[in-house]
Amino acid sequence: MDTIYRLRANRSSYDGKKAITQRLLLGMCFLVLVPAMAAAQSADDRRAWGYGFVAPGSTSRDNSATIHFGGGGEGLIHKGLGVGVEIGYLGPARSLGEGFGIFSANGSYHFVKPGSDQKLVPFVTGGYSLGFRTGFANGGNFGGGVQYWASDRFGLRLEFRDHVLSIGNVHFYEFRAGISFR
Repeated sequence: MDTIYRLRANRSSYDGKKAITQRLLLGMCFLVLVPAMAAAQSADDRRAWGYGFVAPGSTSRDNSATIHFGGGGEGLIHKGLGVGVEIGYLGPARSLGEGFGIFSANGSYHFVKPGSDQKLVPFVTGGYSLGFRTGFANGGNFGGGVQYWASDRFGLRLEFRDHVLSIGNVHFYEFRAGISFR
């Protein structure tokens, strides 16, 4: 197994692991609530949405091919400023079973025109990433892309994202393609 994908158990105390578990559970609850809020919106109140994606990519260490798939949710809190969470699975394309889970909690900015029915919405995003398998690795992520809303309820999401994890300061670059729904 490639050492890039091994997340060794940290020697932290039980309290540290308990706090991370609590944050993950809170994030997962938020992940479930955002799409539910999105389903209850009218066409004039597009402030939250969910999405699913698949993302081919590579690593900075050896340029090996990776695949990342998952889903998440975002909501606007003030004008174009938003928050979101997502959870997924990232691994080497040649042996996907050697991968790991990855959770992210992000801030974002969506370049929306107030009061418009804008179909093409560019955005930037960044925040915290947590890789987990038998242990965990902290890190961050940043990226940007565009959502194209084909209808009031469904859209196409295209994005570049870079996850940087503390396991050897490795970058996981990816180009995402997905579907957004509200």
